[in-house]
Amino acid sequence: MSELDEAWAEALATAAERARTAGRADLTEYLTLRRANDLARTIAKDWLLDSFALLAGEANIAGAAIQIEREEEHRFKIGNASMVGSSLNLRKGVRVVQVEVGWPRVPRDGFIKGGGLAIGHIRHQGIKSADEKLRLLTDPPRPPRWLVENNHGDLTREIHEADLRHHIAVFLDHSARPKHS
Repeated sequence: MSELDEAWAEALATAAERARTAGRADLTEYLTLRRANDLARTIAKDWLLDSFALLAGEANIAGAAIQIEREEEHRFKIGNASMVGSSLNLRKGVRVVQVEVGWPRVPRDGFIKGGGLAIGHIRHQGIKSADEKLRLLTDPPRPPRWLVENNHGDLTREIHEADLRHHIAVFLDHSARPKHS
């Protein structure tokens, strides 16, 4: 968690306590939900990026020589909306796979169409058919989960470690075929 994220979490906790003390149940409920959503986003972001980094590390142990770069202050666009989050770049020669995760932080950033807490992208440079767009959804009491979104905005399936392994295989072997939803 970055210093900014820690400061944000502390500010939300303080605001929630003030609202509770002032008898503002509506504001307390909103701030509690906001803190829970931020925690879910952070955990899901870390799972996705850390899993890719771990799989790349396993491939490196086997001799793959993948360069792993992580950026914590990453911005990217989805339509007219700005997503703020993190990215992970895996490089091997001219091959690159970029994993981005983010969400709008302030009202001017826009919103996530179709709902969801965060957006993710898995982008294979030069292999557009292997790219996947992800949306983080929650359905309490189930834990948050990443779902693959097709070109029409429909959610097609949940993403699992086996899917991430497949992305690494496509990245390392240009003859591996991208999955189609």
